[in-house]
Amino acid sequence: MISEKGFILENGTEMPFLGFGTYLVQEEKIILDALDCGYRHIDTARRYENEKMIGNALQQCGIPRRELFLTSKVWKTDLGYDKTMASFEASLKDLQVQYLDLFLIHWPLPFPGADWKPLVTESWKALERLYDEGAVRAIGVCNFLPQHLLHVLKTANTAPMIDQFEFHPGYPQYETLQFCQSRGIQAEAWSPLGRGRLLEAPLVLELAKKYGKSPAQICLRFCLQNNVLPLPKSSAPQRMKANLDIFDFEIEQEDIYRLLTMPQTGWSGIHPEHFE
Repeated sequence: MISEKGFILENGTEMPFLGFGTYLVQEEKIILDALDCGYRHIDTARRYENEKMIGNALQQCGIPRRELFLTSKVWKTDLGYDKTMASFEASLKDLQVQYLDLFLIHWPLPFPGADWKPLVTESWKALERLYDEGAVRAIGVCNFLPQHLLHVLKTANTAPMIDQFEFHPGYPQYETLQFCQSRGIQAEAWSPLGRGRLLEAPLVLELAKKYGKSPAQICLRFCLQNNVLPLPKSSAPQRMKANLDIFDFEIEQEDIYRLLTMPQTGWSGIHPEHFE
Protein backbone atom coordinates (compact mmCIF):
# COMPACT_ATOMS: atom_id res chain seq x y z
CA MET A 1 0.00 0.00 0.00
CA ILE A 2 1.06 3.59 -0.51
CA SER A 3 0.12 7.00 0.84
CA GLU A 4 1.05 10.49 -0.29
CA LYS A 5 4.27 10.27 1.73
CA GLY A 6 5.42 6.69 1.31
CA PHE A 7 4.83 2.97 1.46
CA ILE A 8 2.59 1.56 4.19
CA LEU A 9 3.59 -1.78 5.69
CA GLU A 10 1.17 -4.53 6.66
CA ASN A 11 1.09 -3.28 10.27
CA GLY A 12 0.33 0.31 9.21
CA THR A 13 3.85 1.68 9.61
CA GLU A 14 4.63 4.30 6.99
CA MET A 15 8.04 4.50 5.28
CA PRO A 16 9.36 7.28 3.03
CA PHE A 17 9.36 6.39 -0.68
CA LEU A 18 13.17 6.44 -0.76
CA GLY A 19 15.85 5.65 1.77
CA PHE A 20 19.53 6.57 1.92
CA GLY A 21 21.90 3.61 1.73
CA THR A 22 25.05 3.81 3.87
CA TYR A 23 27.14 0.80 2.84
CA LEU A 24 30.81 1.91 2.82
CA VAL A 25 29.83 5.39 4.08
CA GLN A 26 32.20 6.47 6.86
CA GLU A 27 31.86 10.28 6.95
CA GLU A 28 29.38 12.17 9.10
CA LYS A 29 29.20 14.91 6.48
CA ILE A 30 27.64 12.53 3.95
CA ILE A 31 24.86 11.63 6.39
CA LEU A 32 24.30 15.28 7.30
CA ASP A 33 24.21 16.25 3.61
CA ALA A 34 21.65 13.51 2.90
CA LEU A 35 19.44 14.71 5.73
CA ASP A 36 19.82 18.30 4.56
CA CYS A 37 18.74 17.23 1.06
CA GLY A 38 15.54 15.75 2.47
CA TYR A 39 16.22 12.09 3.19
CA ARG A 40 14.53 10.86 6.35
CA HIS A 41 15.12 7.11 6.03
CA ILE A 42 18.66 6.01 6.84
CA ASP A 43 19.55 2.36 6.17
CA THR A 44 22.54 0.86 7.98
CA ALA A 45 23.69 -2.47 9.48
CA ARG A 46 26.16 -3.86 12.02
CA ARG A 47 28.11 -5.22 9.06
CA TYR A 48 28.72 -1.69 7.73
CA GLU A 49 30.64 -0.72 10.89
CA ASN A 50 29.34 2.86 10.68
CA GLU A 51 26.56 3.00 13.26
CA LYS A 52 28.61 5.10 15.70
CA MET A 53 29.32 7.61 12.96
CA ILE A 54 25.66 7.71 11.95
CA GLY A 55 24.62 8.11 15.58
CA ASN A 56 26.94 11.10 15.94
CA ALA A 57 25.52 12.64 12.76
CA LEU A 58 21.96 12.15 14.01
CA GLN A 59 22.84 13.95 17.23
CA GLN A 60 24.11 16.92 15.21
CA CYS A 61 21.36 17.19 12.61
CA GLY A 62 18.67 18.74 14.82
CA ILE A 63 15.89 16.64 13.26
CA PRO A 64 13.45 15.20 15.83
CA ARG A 65 13.75 11.42 16.19
CA ARG A 66 10.08 10.92 15.34
CA GLU A 67 10.71 12.41 11.88
CA LEU A 68 13.40 9.86 11.06
CA PHE A 69 13.09 6.26 9.90
CA LEU A 70 16.12 4.21 10.98
CA THR A 71 16.90 0.70 9.78
CA SER A 72 19.62 -1.65 10.96
CA LYS A 73 20.37 -5.34 10.49
CA VAL A 74 21.83 -8.29 12.38
CA TRP A 75 24.69 -9.90 10.44
CA LYS A 76 24.84 -13.59 9.54
CA THR A 77 27.57 -14.32 12.12
CA ASP A 78 25.13 -13.24 14.84
CA LEU A 79 22.23 -15.50 13.90
CA GLY A 80 20.52 -17.15 16.88
CA TYR A 81 18.33 -15.70 19.62
CA ASP A 82 20.91 -14.40 22.11
CA LYS A 83 23.33 -13.06 19.51
CA THR A 84 20.51 -11.29 17.68
CA MET A 85 19.35 -9.60 20.87
CA ALA A 86 22.93 -8.53 21.65
CA SER A 87 23.38 -7.17 18.12
CA PHE A 88 20.21 -5.11 18.47
CA GLU A 89 21.32 -3.61 21.77
CA ALA A 90 24.71 -2.75 20.25
CA SER A 91 22.98 -1.01 17.34
CA LEU A 92 20.83 1.07 19.69
CA LYS A 93 23.89 2.09 21.71
CA ASP A 94 25.95 3.08 18.69
CA LEU A 95 23.09 4.89 16.95
CA GLN A 96 22.26 6.66 20.25
CA VAL A 97 18.54 5.97 19.96
CA GLN A 98 15.90 4.27 22.11
CA TYR A 99 14.24 2.27 19.33
CA LEU A 100 14.59 1.31 15.66
CA ASP A 101 11.93 1.79 13.04
CA LEU A 102 12.99 -1.35 11.18
CA PHE A 103 15.23 -4.26 12.16
CA LEU A 104 16.22 -6.93 9.63
CA ILE A 105 17.99 -10.28 9.49
CA HIS A 106 20.74 -9.37 7.05
CA TRP A 107 21.48 -12.77 5.51
CA PRO A 108 19.78 -16.19 5.60
CA LEU A 109 22.89 -18.43 5.72
CA PRO A 110 25.93 -17.97 8.01
CA PHE A 111 28.00 -19.77 5.35
CA PRO A 112 27.24 -21.77 2.18
CA GLY A 113 25.71 -25.15 2.95
CA ALA A 114 24.94 -24.26 6.58
CA ASP A 115 22.00 -25.68 8.52
CA TRP A 116 20.46 -22.25 8.55
CA LYS A 117 16.83 -22.95 9.43
CA PRO A 118 17.21 -23.34 13.23
CA LEU A 119 19.37 -20.21 13.41
CA VAL A 120 16.94 -18.12 11.37
CA THR A 121 14.02 -19.41 13.44
CA GLU A 122 15.73 -18.32 16.66
CA SER A 123 16.70 -14.94 15.24
CA TRP A 124 13.15 -14.39 14.06
CA LYS A 125 11.87 -15.16 17.57
CA ALA A 126 14.17 -12.42 18.83
CA LEU A 127 12.82 -9.97 16.25
CA GLU A 128 9.26 -10.87 17.18
CA ARG A 129 10.00 -10.20 20.84
CA LEU A 130 11.54 -6.82 20.02
CA TYR A 131 8.49 -5.98 17.92
CA ASP A 132 6.02 -7.12 20.56
CA GLU A 133 7.83 -5.06 23.20
CA GLY A 134 7.82 -1.93 21.02
CA ALA A 135 11.59 -1.74 20.65
CA VAL A 136 11.14 -1.79 16.86
CA ARG A 137 8.24 -0.53 14.77
CA ALA A 138 8.64 -3.15 12.03
CA ILE A 139 10.68 -6.30 11.36
CA GLY A 140 11.85 -8.05 8.25
CA VAL A 141 14.65 -9.74 6.35
CA CYS A 142 17.33 -8.93 3.81
CA ASN A 143 18.60 -11.07 0.91
CA PHE A 144 15.96 -13.76 1.56
CA LEU A 145 14.79 -15.67 -1.51
CA PRO A 146 11.35 -17.34 -1.65
CA GLN A 147 12.66 -20.60 -0.17
CA HIS A 148 14.03 -18.71 2.84
CA LEU A 149 10.86 -16.69 3.26
CA LEU A 150 8.73 -19.83 3.13
CA HIS A 151 10.58 -21.20 6.15
CA VAL A 152 10.10 -17.99 8.14
CA LEU A 153 6.41 -17.85 7.24
CA LYS A 154 5.90 -21.46 8.38
CA THR A 155 7.32 -20.81 11.85
CA ALA A 156 6.53 -17.14 12.48
CA ASN A 157 3.85 -15.62 14.65
CA THR A 158 4.45 -12.28 12.92
CA ALA A 159 5.24 -12.37 9.20
CA PRO A 160 8.14 -10.36 7.78
CA MET A 161 7.01 -6.90 6.72
CA ILE A 162 10.06 -6.18 4.53
CA ASP A 163 12.47 -8.07 2.29
CA GLN A 164 15.43 -6.02 1.14
CA PHE A 165 17.28 -7.52 -1.82
CA GLU A 166 19.24 -6.52 -4.90
CA PHE A 167 16.77 -5.12 -7.41
CA HIS A 168 17.36 -3.00 -10.50
CA PRO A 169 17.01 -3.10 -14.29
CA GLY A 170 19.11 -5.98 -15.52
CA TYR A 171 18.66 -7.94 -12.28
CA PRO A 172 15.09 -7.53 -10.99
CA GLN A 173 14.81 -10.92 -9.22
CA TYR A 174 11.20 -10.92 -10.33
CA GLU A 175 10.35 -14.27 -8.71
CA THR A 176 11.31 -12.90 -5.30
CA LEU A 177 9.44 -9.68 -5.97
CA GLN A 178 6.26 -11.51 -6.96
CA PHE A 179 6.52 -13.79 -3.94
CA CYS A 180 6.80 -10.82 -1.61
CA GLN A 181 4.02 -8.83 -3.20
CA SER A 182 1.63 -11.79 -3.19
CA ARG A 183 2.10 -12.07 0.58
CA GLY A 184 2.05 -8.41 1.60
CA ILE A 185 5.82 -8.14 2.14
CA GLN A 186 7.22 -4.78 1.07
CA ALA A 187 10.27 -5.05 -1.19
CA GLU A 188 13.27 -2.76 -0.79
CA ALA A 189 16.04 -2.41 -3.36
CA TRP A 190 19.70 -2.30 -2.45
CA SER A 191 22.04 -1.36 -5.29
CA PRO A 192 19.16 0.16 -7.31
CA LEU A 193 21.71 1.63 -9.74
CA GLY A 194 23.48 -1.68 -10.31
CA ARG A 195 26.64 -0.41 -8.57
CA GLY A 196 26.71 2.43 -11.07
CA ARG A 197 27.01 0.14 -14.07
CA LEU A 198 23.48 0.90 -15.24
CA LEU A 199 24.33 4.56 -15.68
CA GLU A 200 26.06 3.64 -18.93
CA ALA A 201 23.71 0.87 -20.09
CA PRO A 202 22.42 1.64 -23.62
CA LEU A 203 18.73 1.07 -22.82
CA VAL A 204 18.88 3.18 -19.66
CA LEU A 205 20.65 5.97 -21.59
CA GLU A 206 18.00 5.75 -24.33
CA LEU A 207 15.18 6.11 -21.81
CA ALA A 208 16.96 8.90 -19.94
CA LYS A 209 17.02 10.88 -23.18
CA LYS A 210 13.39 10.01 -23.95
CA TYR A 211 12.07 11.19 -20.57
CA GLY A 212 14.52 14.05 -20.07
CA LYS A 213 15.90 12.51 -16.87
CA SER A 214 19.23 11.15 -15.70
CA PRO A 215 20.02 7.42 -15.94
CA ALA A 216 19.91 7.21 -12.13
CA GLN A 217 16.44 8.77 -12.06
CA ILE A 218 15.23 6.21 -14.61
CA CYS A 219 16.49 3.35 -12.40
CA LEU A 220 14.93 4.77 -9.25
CA ARG A 221 11.61 5.50 -10.96
CA PHE A 222 11.68 1.92 -12.28
CA CYS A 223 11.81 0.73 -8.66
CA LEU A 224 8.90 2.88 -7.54
CA GLN A 225 6.71 1.81 -10.46
CA ASN A 226 7.28 -1.78 -9.43
CA ASN A 227 6.27 -0.81 -5.85
CA VAL A 228 9.83 -1.31 -4.63
CA LEU A 229 11.43 1.13 -2.18
CA PRO A 230 14.92 2.09 -3.49
CA LEU A 231 17.92 2.80 -1.26
CA PRO A 232 20.29 4.89 -3.41
CA LYS A 233 23.65 6.07 -2.12
CA SER A 234 25.71 9.07 -3.14
CA SER A 235 28.39 11.26 -1.61
CA ALA A 236 27.50 14.35 -3.68
CA PRO A 237 24.61 16.58 -2.53
CA GLN A 238 23.69 17.42 -6.12
CA ARG A 239 23.15 13.74 -6.92
CA MET A 240 21.39 13.18 -3.60
CA LYS A 241 18.86 15.85 -4.55
CA ALA A 242 18.48 14.51 -8.08
CA ASN A 243 17.77 11.03 -6.73
CA LEU A 244 14.82 12.46 -4.81
CA ASP A 245 13.48 14.26 -7.88
CA ILE A 246 11.63 11.35 -9.47
CA PHE A 247 7.98 12.16 -8.84
CA ASP A 248 7.24 14.38 -11.84
CA PHE A 249 7.30 11.73 -14.55
CA GLU A 250 6.18 8.17 -15.23
CA ILE A 251 7.84 5.48 -17.32
CA GLU A 252 5.48 3.96 -19.89
CA GLN A 253 4.55 0.33 -19.26
CA GLU A 254 6.22 -0.84 -22.46
CA ASP A 255 9.49 0.67 -21.25
CA ILE A 256 9.04 -0.90 -17.80
CA TYR A 257 8.86 -4.29 -19.51
CA ARG A 258 11.96 -3.48 -21.54
CA LEU A 259 13.85 -2.72 -18.33
CA LEU A 260 12.52 -5.86 -16.64
CA THR A 261 13.64 -8.06 -19.53
CA MET A 262 16.93 -6.45 -20.53
CA PRO A 263 20.05 -8.66 -20.45
CA GLN A 264 21.65 -9.15 -17.04
CA THR A 265 23.45 -5.92 -16.19
CA GLY A 266 24.94 -4.57 -12.99
CA TRP A 267 24.55 -7.72 -10.89
CA SER A 268 26.71 -7.57 -7.78
CA GLY A 269 27.76 -11.21 -8.18
CA ILE A 270 26.45 -11.90 -4.68
CA HIS A 271 24.00 -14.75 -4.08
CA PRO A 272 22.41 -15.47 -0.67
CA GLU A 273 23.26 -19.17 -0.74
CA HIS A 274 26.81 -18.90 -2.10
CA PHE A 275 28.30 -15.64 -0.90
CA GLU A 276 30.94 -15.84 1.80
